[in-house]
Amino acid sequence: MSEEQRLSANEYLKIESNYLRGTLAEELADSSTGGITEGSGQMVKFHGCYVQDDRDLRANRRKHKLEKAYSFLMRVRLPGGVVSPKQWLHMDWISENFANNTLKLTTRQAFQLHGVIKSQLKRTVQEMDKVALDCIAACGDVNRNVMVNPNPHLSTQHADAVKLATEISEHLLPQGGAYHEIFLDQEKVISSEEVVEPIYGKTYLPRKFKIAIVIPPSNDCDIHANDLSFIAIVEDEKIVGYNIAVGGGMGMTHGVENTFPRLADIIGFCTPEQVVDVAEKVVLVQRDNGNRCDRKQSRLKYTIESRSTAWFTETLNEYLGYEIAPVRPYEFTTNGDNFGWHEDETGNWHLNLFIEGGRVVDSPAFPVKTGLREIAKVLKGEFRLTANQNLAISNIPAVQKAEIEAILEKYKILKSHERSALRLYSIACVSLPTCGLALAEAERYLPVLVTDLEEVVEACGLRHDAITIRMTGCPNGCGRPFLSEIAFVGRGPGRYNLYLGGGHAGQRLNKLYRQDILGVDAKEILKPIIEDYAKNREDGERFGDFVIRAGYVAATVNGPDFHKNIKPEAIPS
Repeated sequence: MSEEQRLSANEYLKIESNYLRGTLAEELADSSTGGITEGSGQMVKFHGCYVQDDRDLRANRRKHKLEKAYSFLMRVRLPGGVVSPKQWLHMDWISENFANNTLKLTTRQAFQLHGVIKSQLKRTVQEMDKVALDCIAACGDVNRNVMVNPNPHLSTQHADAVKLATEISEHLLPQGGAYHEIFLDQEKVISSEEVVEPIYGKTYLPRKFKIAIVIPPSNDCDIHANDLSFIAIVEDEKIVGYNIAVGGGMGMTHGVENTFPRLADIIGFCTPEQVVDVAEKVVLVQRDNGNRCDRKQSRLKYTIESRSTAWFTETLNEYLGYEIAPVRPYEFTTNGDNFGWHEDETGNWHLNLFIEGGRVVDSPAFPVKTGLREIAKVLKGEFRLTANQNLAISNIPAVQKAEIEAILEKYKILKSHERSALRLYSIACVSLPTCGLALAEAERYLPVLVTDLEEVVEACGLRHDAITIRMTGCPNGCGRPFLSEIAFVGRGPGRYNLYLGGGHAGQRLNKLYRQDILGVDAKEILKPIIEDYAKNREDGERFGDFVIRAGYVAATVNGPDFHKNIKPEAIPS
């Protein structure tokens, strides 16, 4: 069998798509159905959209012989997660008029809209365009949203990092005109020369590609979960360059041991002027060497794992035409958000707010959506979405702090972060009812589970002790579960794999502790472990470190070790 014949089906779709056009324009204009074909469903991802349906309604619609309740998830490209008040107001308006009245703040510092029906898809993109926002390459086999540490203490460094993230994002955007033709009704440029994607080519990347920039000691963007990350090295309050991390990733498949999460390798250092070039060349190495036959093995982490980190570094140097410098020292201490008020060196103020599950929606106890709308109407600063689904109101001039604080107080938002540390360090993916891959609940259930566990942590005197806890509806890892100290990964309705022992600063993968538990049993299972931690931990010892020292789980060294050294009692007979 020839090499080409063994390509995955998605490779042929890309080849035949005419640079991501396919039949999308025609299918979006077809009012006879709320959905699109499977092939177009793959193509529309490159334009920032996923076709979904409301799984809560499936059975009833099937009973009445109706097609699924189709709608689209739309993900906004937002390098660094920085949003102007004008953009926030317009996204809020879009969510009210074209989506399900909510905004989702994602673990990649982006907005997601849910519930956009097909007939409103183009209009929604056009409305985003009015405030210089887009969905280009927010999904698909390309570089996705570039994340940045939103640390409010480091205004100068943060500004440099956001500028760099924007440069990387713009440089790695697909250059074809499909998005603008299909969604913005721009005319196709007719030329005798074939359109060429200078970086991606006809087949783009083997799979999705994720980039992050962090400023130690915070690892809030979880560099070990990204294909490529840049770790800022600060000297004399200035970023002098970046360590380069490659080959991280979260996704795996239940029961398939050659799929696993993997920590990124730190391979070298580059100057700020070299970062965009390094990013491009890392993408090109993956483009030319990634697995295009088996999509389960096509992420950069598998390319490196199958060949070696030394091979990748040597190949990258060849693509660059120069050698990257040796790694410089750095230290991570946390990967959570720094909640509350903070003043930076310029005299401006920043407020980090907790947004449970990243869902911006009004509730009687927490009318956050209305409150943030009122803030956006007067704010002279900006909003920063965090990589942990939370929100910072940033660069508030000192003279406006009291005004902002009064609005926050009126809408019960000011003390949103006065929760247990366990809740503040929680992350959940969207999961049911809209994600087609979800096997169990996540966003709708984790707050309930945390409430149960809060009884335990309160009784143990651990209310203010941060423990990272994450829940995803499937093992694809959108909420970065395999790096957390406690993780629940969906196996089926109401059932989860329970993982323990991740590094508090995102520096170590966790390990399976119990397979296929009921969510309602989680409190009973975790209670004695939390009590043991409260009683027997050493000074400064984190929960993830304790469960390894106490023998509850073995430490996971890296990806291939993830499925090894699991205790027999973890897996039901």
